[in-house]
Amino acid sequence: MAQVVSDTLEEAMARNPHLRKYVDQFRRKYGKLPEFHPQLTRDMKDIMYPNILYPVGDPIFIHIYGDMTTDKKYIVIEPRIENREEEQKYNRIRDKILELAPTRDIPEEQEEFERFLDALFDEAVLALVKSGKGGLMGRGQKFLITKEEMEKFRYLIKRDIIGIGPLEPIARDPYIEDIHIIGANNISLVHKIFEMMPTNITFGDDVKLADYFKNIAERIGRPISDRTPIVDGALPDGSRINIIYSPDISIKGPSATIRKFSATPISIVQLISWGTLSAEVAAYLWIALEYGMSVFVCGETASGKTTLLNSIVPFIKPGSKIYTAEDTPEVQVPHPTWQRLITRERGPEESRVTLFDLLKAALRSRPNYIIVGEIRGAEGAIAFQAMQTGHPVMSTFHAGDIKKMIQRFTGHPINVPITFIDNLNIAVFQQAVYIKGKFLRRTVNVVEIEGYYEELGGVATRNVFEWDPVSDRHVFRGFNNSYILERKIAEIAGYEDPKEIYNELFLRARILQRMVELGITNYWDVYREIKAFYQRGIEGLSFRI
Repeated sequence: MAQVVSDTLEEAMARNPHLRKYVDQFRRKYGKLPEFHPQLTRDMKDIMYPNILYPVGDPIFIHIYGDMTTDKKYIVIEPRIENREEEQKYNRIRDKILELAPTRDIPEEQEEFERFLDALFDEAVLALVKSGKGGLMGRGQKFLITKEEMEKFRYLIKRDIIGIGPLEPIARDPYIEDIHIIGANNISLVHKIFEMMPTNITFGDDVKLADYFKNIAERIGRPISDRTPIVDGALPDGSRINIIYSPDISIKGPSATIRKFSATPISIVQLISWGTLSAEVAAYLWIALEYGMSVFVCGETASGKTTLLNSIVPFIKPGSKIYTAEDTPEVQVPHPTWQRLITRERGPEESRVTLFDLLKAALRSRPNYIIVGEIRGAEGAIAFQAMQTGHPVMSTFHAGDIKKMIQRFTGHPINVPITFIDNLNIAVFQQAVYIKGKFLRRTVNVVEIEGYYEELGGVATRNVFEWDPVSDRHVFRGFNNSYILERKIAEIAGYEDPKEIYNELFLRARILQRMVELGITNYWDVYREIKAFYQRGIEGLSFRI
């Protein structure tokens, strides 16, 4: 397994003075340091009194803390305005930006707008310094600002204008499922590992919270008022928000629920551009899914398993019937013949429908592909039974490497016979990594399951792709040595020389890389190109390679 390049607490504090200040205060109060973890694992849920600090991208850090006298709490650590003078400086910079902005052409693309806002911030600060207007006493005092204040104010301006204000740190945290706001000082959330917790986020009073909701509602195109007190919409990142505005309806103050979810999946081309995986890895998965290989995406919590799964579904042939079975509807399928089913966990026992039930039904539904949102229990045995009977299966699974994956599948409660493991063809391993202040996701390994060999006393596997953390590149270890490409797919495709399959892989890698270069990253645009390639080959593409 590739080693993760990550910060230490000391390195993180050196870059982030506000973090050092928080840690010093915590140490003075409790006589200990938080435990710094660049990434979290599911087994942390068993920690009775957590004291875990983790990054979600500079300058934001999260501290989960609880002890014998205090319930666990979700504490956001970010740059904050600390006194009246800083507040006045911040307000002057913000007002200056608002004064300058109408005289500029404002870009629509988010990345361009962020650069525009950076430049506008610098211009506003320079104008205030030159004018001598600022400081606590106004005109009579020079506008003085430290480097630390500059970075603090820049973050807060961008947080409030580009992001979603005080809730932005939670929105960036990949371990969050739901956010619950019930009045100005009651903000809690559901954590993927630590479950429901209160937070230290506050809006001050209900008037400020109501103004905040008005602003958010305007930004998402769903204006809210006493006449229209309840609205639903999507935040810029795709998360769903439900706002209940009026105090005569929401008795404890304005309230909202945010469900972190993206209505439009992230495309495989976008993931390539982010470096999550290489064009060669994606091309390998494209060929594998075209020819009916079973693929599981594995990794720890918040490693990007479902994101990657959704991004590779368009590689399945366009005319395929796809059957999805999930507890929570997260899998997105672009194919028109999509049978989407979810479990029913409430009601009388006899009326409940489990994943096990849905997968048994799938075997009678004659799908070309079965996709399970996540395999956790006995339904895993049915998934392997489906593969045994010729139904390709895709799913996500919690396992950090191939050894742990096999151990979990062959152990209780899944209990797949080890001799059946090779019904699964490919395991892709995702990992959340923290590199130089950035929270990133990487495909760290792609492993082929060759088969069970009695003489070896185990399962033979091949590592075909591996992420190198030093260069941040994916190495094609399986070039001219891929069992799945040469012994499985090349035979199905009718290649006289199995090695020719690599030419096809590199062709598709060039197609995907060209889409990166052309900025074709929208999920539906990428799907249209893949569909056109299936129908007409290279001639069907909207671009030349």
